[in-house]
Amino acid sequence: MPRAGGWTIYARRALGDQAGFAVGWIDWIGHCAGLAWVVVTIGAYTTALIPSIPLHGTGIALVVLLLFALIQLIGLEAGRLSQELLSLVKALAFLALISACLLLSPGHGPELAGAGGPSPPAGATALVVAAVFALQAVITTYDGWQSPIYFAEEFNEPAQDLPRSVIGGLLVVIALVLLVNLALLKVLPIAELAGSDLPLADAARTLFGPLSGRVILVLALISSLGLVNTSIMCAPRILFGLSRDGLFLGAFAQVRPSGTPVNALIATTLLTGLLVLFADFERLLGVAALLYVLLYLAGMVSMLVLRWKEPELPRPFKAPGGIWAAAIVALGSMAFLVAASLSDTTNSLLALALIALSLPLQWAQRRWGSAAPGQGA
Repeated sequence: MPRAGGWTIYARRALGDQAGFAVGWIDWIGHCAGLAWVVVTIGAYTTALIPSIPLHGTGIALVVLLLFALIQLIGLEAGRLSQELLSLVKALAFLALISACLLLSPGHGPELAGAGGPSPPAGATALVVAAVFALQAVITTYDGWQSPIYFAEEFNEPAQDLPRSVIGGLLVVIALVLLVNLALLKVLPIAELAGSDLPLADAARTLFGPLSGRVILVLALISSLGLVNTSIMCAPRILFGLSRDGLFLGAFAQVRPSGTPVNALIATTLLTGLLVLFADFERLLGVAALLYVLLYLAGMVSMLVLRWKEPELPRPFKAPGGIWAAAIVALGSMAFLVAASLSDTTNSLLALALIALSLPLQWAQRRWGSAAPGQGA
């Protein structure tokens, strides 16, 4: 289904207009929360790297947000080139650090196996809470695997390019994450890793001395800038897709000649800026993880429904595992959401409040009309 809009395209086809709008809104809110989380992180990294900088972390976060919004405003080509450049620099920097850790560190040998001693027993509730907070970081690390679906309308051959982008991108990320962890285990004892906020910086400091900590902060900044660029490219296309399909206010279907959905970009920037001003890192991380997993659940349910409801739809790529893989992801998503709602109540309520913001906008859409015809973004 090569149309701009992301998850909402599948949900609407499988479950109807109301579900399509709800999923699209959740997707957009999730992108804004994740984007705010990343620019807040950039603010923290920048102040750590340059303590004398006149702006505080929040101010830096807002400046970065506006800068990348302006890049997107220029047009699709500017966004594409900036993403390719940032991705290349990030991959090369990570590979250089991994190589240094693996080749230059003498390693710890048997120390790894016994580091930290046996873990003390924990109750079921404590284990669930620990698992939820650990998974929040894991989910936000791997989220983005589905980003190509937001640009499916712009592929020359969607049936080939979409699975190649999703699967190829995910394999590259898995390889890099595993190599980074292998490199860290070669340099640092597990006990030290467990207590480290910036393990890559600690590993580099062990190998190269104090100056290398600053090098790792630069690497973290490069990595985070790529995330900002991706998120601010994807999020406006969600609102554009909703608006063009008559599910949201028609103003958000407007597209500049350069291909940018301008009003959707402005709305994305404004909401993200508000989240930066009024929420901290942990809050944004928790809310983003909840919304991401809710989208995974919606996506898998939509796929299962479409397999049953429209078996004749063209399916040029058969994913390994088929409906069983989708069912496993759906069940895992449900388990995480239940556990998170019980153990992380504050962030769960905040996520629900952000979702509820769609209600007055839906009312306005019904009152003042649907989307104007738009061009593909």
